Amino acid sequence: MSSLSEAGKDNIWLHFARHGSYAAGAPMPVIVRGEGHYIYDENGKRYFDGLSGLFVVQVGHGRKVLAEAAKDQAETLAFFPLWSYAHKPALDLAERLANYAPGDLNKVFFTTGGGEAVESAWKLAKQYFKMTGQPMKHKVISRSIAYHGTTQGALSITGIPFARMPFEPLVPGGVKVPNTNFYRAPQYVAHDEKEFGLWAANRIEEAILFEGADSVAAVFLEPVQNSGGCFPPPPGYLERVREICDTYGVLFVADETITGFGRIGDIFAMNRYGVTPDIITCAKGMSSGYSPIGAMIASDKLFEPFNSGTAMFPHGYTFGGHPVSAAVSMANLDLMESEHLLENVRENENAFRQTLEKLNDLPIVGNVRGDGYFYGIELVKNKNTRETFNADESERLLRGFLSRALFDNGLYCRADDRGDPVVQLAPPLTCGQAEFDEIEQILRVTLTEAWAQL
Repeated sequence: MSSLSEAGKDNIWLHFARHGSYAAGAPMPVIVRGEGHYIYDENGKRYFDGLSGLFVVQVGHGRKVLAEAAKDQAETLAFFPLWSYAHKPALDLAERLANYAPGDLNKVFFTTGGGEAVESAWKLAKQYFKMTGQPMKHKVISRSIAYHGTTQGALSITGIPFARMPFEPLVPGGVKVPNTNFYRAPQYVAHDEKEFGLWAANRIEEAILFEGADSVAAVFLEPVQNSGGCFPPPPGYLERVREICDTYGVLFVADETITGFGRIGDIFAMNRYGVTPDIITCAKGMSSGYSPIGAMIASDKLFEPFNSGTAMFPHGYTFGGHPVSAAVSMANLDLMESEHLLENVRENENAFRQTLEKLNDLPIVGNVRGDGYFYGIELVKNKNTRETFNADESERLLRGFLSRALFDNGLYCRADDRGDPVVQLAPPLTCGQAEFDEIEQILRVTLTEAWAQL
């Protein structure tokens, strides 16, 4: 075992990790380098990065122009806060994001990540309604299994029980409704995707009425839900959610932490789906992960009460809109435009889907779903009945075998059981057919091995 791996066992506390296996002698993987679509461990072994780090590295690894942008900015102005002051990188990036965003979403509040952006959006919603004479509006409606962050507020919006329970009681006001997993739709709407979408959206209206519209501040949802395995919005779903929010005076917050910056073929997925929210939260792909940054982008209407007299939003982060991160983000967006990466996703998304759908001939593959370069493969015990695995089988399949086997076979991706068991894929936006084929071949071998384990 390497000295790096041993040092890791002694000192580092990994995120969302089971350290017991390392304490029992399993090696801790140590990644030392990235280049293009690949990452390399300390032993020189190469792995295809099928998750773009964590839905982040849109332009691929090792892009020197982004490192140079960081260096140049650090030499000019390494740090200054946005607490009542501005700096040029943040001003430039805010203007650019506002131009990308739909409708009148022109006010950009910078954070260092997506969870902080979600936290900021909930705080804004609550204060906005207090300032406009509706002080009881504070609750948030979000979807089952959805992940929106780990801070106490964002975790209250998150709908994953195992992530919430160790930290309860959480911030009060989080209300959950069904998500848009058409593969698991109730039988009476399972025959028609549009009807299912309207059914799911109407559960939001039902929750608003049950809680009382005077108490509900916002609906938070991802355009394509991550947790549970990439649930795209059914036809008419987002439009109906917008209509419901308008009817009851509730804010529509699109959490684009994952779907933003090209993952669905546009800078913001809501542009592609043709629906304008009141707030967009975003992070990850804004800088392709070369420096941490996130943002809440709010409408002019929401900013208006803060734009006169002594009013203020008493909220902020030391490193929000960090000048180096903002400069790197500008260079990243330049790169995405010059290399036509949004067009690349739109031109190749059907090929990506079709390549993954080849796996439907395997008995363990129940459903392939997603949009753009963001897909989930749901695993089942019985294709005909769609029977899923019980808790013990899921533990043995995903945690005990599949996660490690995929990595050992040369593919870094996510085997996830926060809902039904899935494998998630989100490759860099620079990929094409050759990379899709490589992903499919490794998945085919590994899923075949997994089926034999059952």
